[in-house]
Amino acid sequence: MAMRTELAGGREGCRSVSSPALRHFSAANLHAGAAALDGPGVSFLQFQRVVIPAQAPRLTPVHLDSRWGLIMGNFQHKYIKSRTFLRCLAGLAVFVALSVSLVSCGGSTTTLGVGSGTGSITVSLSDPPSCAFPNGSFEHVYVTIRSVQAHMSASAADNSAGWQELTPQLNSAPKQIDLFSLASNACLLATLGNAALPAGTYQQIRLLLVPNSGAMGPLPPTNACAGQGFNCVVLHDGSLHELQLSSQANTGLKIPPGQIVGGPISVGAGQDVDLNIDFNTCASIVPEGSGQYRLKPALTGGQASKNSIGISGTIIDATSGAPVSVGATGAVLVALEQPDKTGADVILRETVADSSGNFNFCPLPPGAIFDVVVVAINGSGAAYNATIAANVPGGTNLNLIPVNIETTSPNMPTSFQGVVTASGGSASIDAAVSALQSVNLPNIGTRGVTIPAEGGNNSASNISVASNTLCPAGAPPSANCAIYTLIEPASNPRIGVFNARTISYSMPLPGAVPYTVRADAFAPLGGGTSSCSPSSKTINLDASGHALNAVPGSTVPVKEVDFAGCS
Repeated sequence: MAMRTELAGGREGCRSVSSPALRHFSAANLHAGAAALDGPGVSFLQFQRVVIPAQAPRLTPVHLDSRWGLIMGNFQHKYIKSRTFLRCLAGLAVFVALSVSLVSCGGSTTTLGVGSGTGSITVSLSDPPSCAFPNGSFEHVYVTIRSVQAHMSASAADNSAGWQELTPQLNSAPKQIDLFSLASNACLLATLGNAALPAGTYQQIRLLLVPNSGAMGPLPPTNACAGQGFNCVVLHDGSLHELQLSSQANTGLKIPPGQIVGGPISVGAGQDVDLNIDFNTCASIVPEGSGQYRLKPALTGGQASKNSIGISGTIIDATSGAPVSVGATGAVLVALEQPDKTGADVILRETVADSSGNFNFCPLPPGAIFDVVVVAINGSGAAYNATIAANVPGGTNLNLIPVNIETTSPNMPTSFQGVVTASGGSASIDAAVSALQSVNLPNIGTRGVTIPAEGGNNSASNISVASNTLCPAGAPPSANCAIYTLIEPASNPRIGVFNARTISYSMPLPGAVPYTVRADAFAPLGGGTSSCSPSSKTINLDASGHALNAVPGSTVPVKEVDFAGCS
């Protein structure tokens, strides 16, 4: 029987001109002409070539976001000569800017990517944890944040000019934050800071942490990590372990264009914008064994709505109409997903429903569409089918979402287990492994949907492939190997598609329950940088070469995933 639920509910057209006079200014000329402006915060760099967005034949005003608040007026080209310009410098503090770089060294050209005017931004952090004890082994995960920056270019490198500081407050007073301290169903974990910045469209974000060595500037007033650096995990047994960062402390944890939900961050002149960063902690920690843990950041960002819209609902047992009784060992996991560049749904955020079955993903970007995927195991170890609510816009209360206890014998989940290998170069990688079911979404089409792994510590989806001791016979020569385990529902999902503010859930299809395993390779301590060629692989066969189907209460061996060209 289908279940139907009523739901609550920069200036354009500029072109660059280059003044010959500007091209021949040296640092000495600039300092000499600006002696009257000597003071804190004034910095002059050597000008090799400067290109200013303008409309010929005039240089139109360019707003420079600096403490001096000065702009360059409408100068005719014939007036921009060395002496005239030096006199102007002495009176006006032209080109003094801390947050906008006008300089390109080595003879190259830098074009300003700012619009007209200044906006402001407030940055917040969220993280609904799904692997906190008893659903995982962690009690706390601490990170110490010293800066959040954004760039208008999607291809800007770590050392490129033009990175804008979004949280200047953190530069002198870093914040150490427990990523597992978010109250149930709350929206924000912390507000990180705010800043004025040039109007424009920002396509990259990066979050910089205080290195575990404590170098690179100010430190937080207290340190919950004690002698384990400034970024660490605390296990349920109370033990502290440093969270290894490597170069990420210097270059930042990246949020590239594909991980900015809802598209680039647009800041208009005079506009106040809210940026939320979601730190998916449970997908970001790679256990290495021997008590070591490595950070493989899984972050997303997005322009949050002013009223903190989200997607919420209540998970119920379809038979009893009551919340699933999870006891001390069960759990109801809820994932928020969107298709990636391959067209398959990937998990953006994941949370655990509370004892009443409630969940809430917020804040979310306005206008964005998501899929919600629910899995559950009760306190007796009985598994439920997955339920998928597709095409759900932000701001939707899904109300009651049903999950059906599996009718198989035994009514227990399946366990997919397999080996990931890596060869070439250093042949060490971090791998993120997930299980997908292919579903037919009415009026949308067929899509692979990631089904969250269940079973807490019994699932191992983030693995370090750095040793050859676990390599089976037949593994590629000189490869490193690691074993993963994914505990998944042993039945097909219930499916509902949001339409006209209502959603109806079909019953699970009978018969075989096919799965696909996906593995993504990352460079260890590379800040989420992809590794190997290709860096993503899928397998839909078991170890015997047959279709990969779930078997209730059994472990199903999966065909080996072999990565090559790893570096």
